[in-house]
Amino acid sequence: MDVAYVLIGFVFLMGGGEGLVQGAIRISGRLQIPPLLVGFTVVAIGTSLPELAVALEAVKQSSPEIAVGGVLGSNVANVMLVLGTAAVLGVCSDLDQGIKRDATAVMAATLVLLAIVMIGEVTQMVGVGMIIALAGYYWYAYVDATRVGEEVEVGHSWLPDRLDMAVPSCIVGGYLIWLGADYLVRGATGIAENYGISEAVIGLSMVALGTSLPELAVTLVAGLRGQGGVAIGNVLGSNVINILGILGGAAIIGGGLEISSTFAERDVWVVFATSGLIAGMLLGERELGKGVGLTMIFGYLAYIIILYL
Repeated sequence: MDVAYVLIGFVFLMGGGEGLVQGAIRISGRLQIPPLLVGFTVVAIGTSLPELAVALEAVKQSSPEIAVGGVLGSNVANVMLVLGTAAVLGVCSDLDQGIKRDATAVMAATLVLLAIVMIGEVTQMVGVGMIIALAGYYWYAYVDATRVGEEVEVGHSWLPDRLDMAVPSCIVGGYLIWLGADYLVRGATGIAENYGISEAVIGLSMVALGTSLPELAVTLVAGLRGQGGVAIGNVLGSNVINILGILGGAAIIGGGLEISSTFAERDVWVVFATSGLIAGMLLGERELGKGVGLTMIFGYLAYIIILYL
């Protein structure tokens, strides 16, 4: 039953996220909101709602290690697995104008993550500061993108262009996201208890991989359309939201968030190293070729094996 809960949770999270984003895109179009603004808000935040829902549900069920592990593991999966796969497919060579800006933001957010993990706690006030920093980053990114004429691919919606379809899609999508989060955390906690696996490991692997599937799908679709810059930008933006938005939001709603010292021994350094690697390559304008992509994928698989050993 625990495995079934996890699988059902994954399905609900992905289906709910898709329904919410597609409905919001149609509503934004009806309201004549610029596509650039939609990409920076509706799409980016919508694809990160599964991570937020899981984190809040984990805190609610007194399983903070699943919440923190999900964020750390998701960032590792986004860089090593998602970008690695895109690089193997040869779609990471067409970098857009905002890549350096986003790479710098990822490193800044990762330094914040390193600091709070070493401290061992995210207080409610620190959480508020993280949300403010995230809002500031998005405002600066939007202004900068507008100034240089940067394009953001929003994607085509499969929904009919009708408000009576878009609004229910958003409502049902949002409900499925929170329902999926409940099932996923319940199943993951049960597996941890039944098989003697720590909640931290479950969060770093199973939960993280499941919540990274939407990013993998978006990245592959963008890459196969020849939009390599969109593929990389999606991953970088997701990692910034995971750190500042997800952990910050969980700390605010949960009245603070305790972080186990287990993460300070290894996992936060893996996040720091992988994010630093990709940010360094992008800032240095080095191409993410197929060889690099394969190395990243095998590195991720090795990390998962080490977790369970």
